[in-house]
Amino acid sequence: MLKEKFYTEIEHLFSKIRTTQQEAIENAAIQIANRIEEGGSVYLFDTGHIIDSEIYNRAGGLVLMRRFTFDIQVNDNSRWNTELGADHNDLMSGYTGFVLQLSHLKAGDVLLIGSVSGKTINVIDLALEAKKRGIYVVALTSVVYSSQLASMHQSKLRLYEAADIVIDNCAPYADAMMDVEGLDSKFIPASGIAAAYIMWALNAEIVEQLLAKGIQPGVLRSVNVEENRVYNQELQKRYADKGQ
Repeated sequence: MLKEKFYTEIEHLFSKIRTTQQEAIENAAIQIANRIEEGGSVYLFDTGHIIDSEIYNRAGGLVLMRRFTFDIQVNDNSRWNTELGADHNDLMSGYTGFVLQLSHLKAGDVLLIGSVSGKTINVIDLALEAKKRGIYVVALTSVVYSSQLASMHQSKLRLYEAADIVIDNCAPYADAMMDVEGLDSKFIPASGIAAAYIMWALNAEIVEQLLAKGIQPGVLRSVNVEENRVYNQELQKRYADKGQ
């Protein structure tokens, strides 16, 4: 049965994460807890593979985890500009410096960046520009996948080469993890469920580190229970004052 094969593959994936990424998760949690203690904030930037939607503003999750997004649109209603060519990547490099200048991120904050391939301009540029500003960058990516891809950034770095610390989601090359007889393509991506597993483990480590410092972080409650709405509103006010 395919679902039993899936269960086995997931168990192998989780086991690999536990045995190979424990030190990275613990070190990232220590750095994050230290910066929270010093008044820093924690931001999540994801390219669409669960990290921010699973972690941000969730019942049972930390109020201190904040989503960071940006969008740049150029609407000229014109034909395709063929003159950009290969120089397009060079022209785009450094643009997130302006984005960060407009944001509330500051030196001493932490930015978690999620990208499975880790090759695109936006994630690499954001990591590099954030580090220039004293923001600690934690990358969640697939090293085995990314290392076999060419960077689109002018620096030629991949995300795992641009971050301060890397947590490998252990997804295989091209992400899909199951061979299925009768299908000509591999089935089921590993990166999404791996990211959720890693991020909650990281959150658990952060809580442990903060409690050891005498800091009780705010944990959101389900808004489906009426009295929890006021509780969460108070947490949001506390976050505005203390960042926790």
